[in-house]
Amino acid sequence: MASSSSSSPALSLILIACIFSLTLSPPQALAQSPSAPAPSPSGPANLTGILDKNGQYTSFIRLLTTTQVAKQIENQLNTSTEGLTVFAPTDNAFNNLKAGTINDLSNEQQVQLVLNHVAPKYYNLLSFQSVSNPVRTQGNFAGLNFSSQGNQVNVSTGMVQTPINNALYQQSPLAVYQVDKVLLPPELFEAPAPASSTPAAPNSSSSSNSTTSAKAPSAENSNSGASGKSNMWLGFVVGVGMMCMGFLS
Repeated sequence: MASSSSSSPALSLILIACIFSLTLSPPQALAQSPSAPAPSPSGPANLTGILDKNGQYTSFIRLLTTTQVAKQIENQLNTSTEGLTVFAPTDNAFNNLKAGTINDLSNEQQVQLVLNHVAPKYYNLLSFQSVSNPVRTQGNFAGLNFSSQGNQVNVSTGMVQTPINNALYQQSPLAVYQVDKVLLPPELFEAPAPASSTPAAPNSSSSSNSTTSAKAPSAENSNSGASGKSNMWLGFVVGVGMMCMGFLS
């Protein structure tokens, strides 16, 4: 009996300690708070990464890289307040060009061609339906013209026209749109008009002299012929007169 009564206080203390411990340390599952969302990545959008992710833009990515325009766009996105809009031709668009169209260009001309696909402002698709033409690009050309039919937006350089089929990326400050033709500027690819080949008008004074000299021999020949006929008639008259005088004598 003494043993039983002495163990009861000890057991009570153990139970109290367990309850106290559970109160101070709740189960891990109850203690965890909902996880916070991961922070979104910072920094500008990666143009070549966007194109590579969507596929079928290998030729355009190569031009962006070799001309250093991709680096230029990255720097502008870090500093620009207006944003940028890029029109990305597909690989089929480049394949449909005449052989040598791109390779025959100088390095500077290739840079200007790529920059003709970059507008120095962020445009969403809806804004193209009311934009003022022409829209300036970063190339040294006349710019791009936009027209719409319903929800379809077309872009033209004056040499080629193509619809804007797909928005690859639309998050300010960068918009990237798919086009099915390379935006060739006429200033770079159309041959200049040939120079006029109309012959110069003849000099009036030389023409007059030539006409006079051509007519002069004709007048001399006419006078010479008249003089010859006159002499022949005079000789005939003199001969007849002498014959008459002979008969009379």
